[in-house]
Amino acid sequence: MPLLRPVIVDDVHQVLELNHRNVELLAPMDAVRLSELQVLADRCDVVDVDGAFAGFVITFGPGATYDSENYRWFAGRHDDFYYLDRIVLHEDFRRQGLGAFVYDELEQRARTHGRMLLEVNVEPPNEGSLAFHRNRGYEDLAILGDGPKK
Repeated sequence: MPLLRPVIVDDVHQVLELNHRNVELLAPMDAVRLSELQVLADRCDVVDVDGAFAGFVITFGPGATYDSENYRWFAGRHDDFYYLDRIVLHEDFRRQGLGAFVYDELEQRARTHGRMLLEVNVEPPNEGSLAFHRNRGYEDLAILGDGPKK
């Protein structure tokens, strides 16, 4: 049975390693940055499946002092929102319904803010993520970036 639980010290190596393996779709993160994000985040959780590390998720509420360009873009346009910064599922746990499980949990939390906002890479395209979000009813608000990553 999956559950979301806060990242603890014993999880840090796995979180950083998984982030690194997927960095082309995310932002780089080292132990110092993860610690900073944990302080600012609403949630910094591990996706736990029967005690196994299956991934992680980081979210922010409105008014966070998060320095992400994307978060600041949303904050400049929306008074109240819940921001999904990153979700990464371990390769061994993909295509098992865990993404839907995590989103169900986060969307429930986001209801108090009226909406959950996030970004998905269109360049380079993250086709799996784009399809997942379309199937859940997410809509494009804008395309940001003028370099190789949009």
